[in-house]
Amino acid sequence: MTARSTRLQPAVEQAQRREQDALQRLAGQQRRTAYVQQQLDDLERYRREYSLSAGGLTVSALLNRQQFVDRIDQAITQQKREVERQRRVTETARVQWLQTHARERALDSVVERFRTQEQQSEQRQEQAEMDEHTQNRRRAAGFF
Repeated sequence: MTARSTRLQPAVEQAQRREQDALQRLAGQQRRTAYVQQQLDDLERYRREYSLSAGGLTVSALLNRQQFVDRIDQAITQQKREVERQRRVTETARVQWLQTHARERALDSVVERFRTQEQQSEQRQEQAEMDEHTQNRRRAAGFF
């Protein structure tokens, strides 16, 4: 008969794969979040730099400049929404990884407990066999 810990090994391996997949999704999502945050930082830096260089312009140039600044501000607003969306997706991926990690650890714990029980049972069996062997030798030698 196959030991319980051995029968559970495919489930353990599947849980490990799921955890690894969830961890890879989390890492990818963290990279995406960092990327959109960097884009936002770049837009904000460009906006600040552009605002500082506004000397000696005509009225029409100032109007064009203001329209351009407005478009930058709109892009910044849109990028802030994207950063927040990506952060929520990252948090969801983190929670999913934590759940798969917890399941994998729990399954590992169960398998380890089964292995310990199996080893103890095997040791008791070996001890019982040694005791029986010793008694049989004593009987054969005439000690009883």
